[in-house]
Amino acid sequence: MAETVPTYTAAAIRAAEAPLLAAGEPLMRRAAAALAGVVRDTLPLPEAGARARILVLAGRGDNGGDALYAAADLTERADVDVLLTAGEGHGDALAAALAAGARQVDLAHMRDSEYDLVIDGIVGIGATGAALRGGAHDAVTTLLPAVLSGRTRVVAVDLPSGVQPDDGSTADGVVLPASVTVTFGGVKAGLTATRAAGRVVFVELGLPLDPATAVGEADVEIYRA
Repeated sequence: MAETVPTYTAAAIRAAEAPLLAAGEPLMRRAAAALAGVVRDTLPLPEAGARARILVLAGRGDNGGDALYAAADLTERADVDVLLTAGEGHGDALAAALAAGARQVDLAHMRDSEYDLVIDGIVGIGATGAALRGGAHDAVTTLLPAVLSGRTRVVAVDLPSGVQPDDGSTADGVVLPASVTVTFGGVKAGLTATRAAGRVVFVELGLPLDPATAVGEADVEIYRA
């Protein structure tokens, strides 16, 4: 059931995260556990004896770390490939994913593969809505036909990569439209202004957000483990 919650700018959410991160709160691990839970609920049921196939797109930022730690939690349920869209990523998170059985792949391998689900952890609220570039752009444009045809679903981490977090705009429209967006800590205002977000699931992390700084409202699902 949807619940109405306040929405915030990216700056307000980052400011609320700062004291918790400084205190050593494991926000990334908590976000990743919730992300993995939503992905399990979203995965299509495979044929008898088959395993689902997941591709994790991980950028350098925190969303990439969330996606990689979630990948480690999902290997018992699915065959998981990991593509580092910037050529590098979170060392500890990548190591956890690989130790759990995920495979690191390159763009050429990804082009030759079909996936049931993609986890989009390329960029997050630290981005300004600038166009995706380099490996990120190539990965998204390669996957778009399968996503638009409905063969592959997308779960976006915090918000779809390339979507501006405050107003929902995109620089060039190269975005993977998500079936589900799992957003953390506070609901980003831009999620209410884009169709690319799909169904929004909100994971509360206990951020000290001031309701007086909210910029709107959104109807979202609340994640409860």
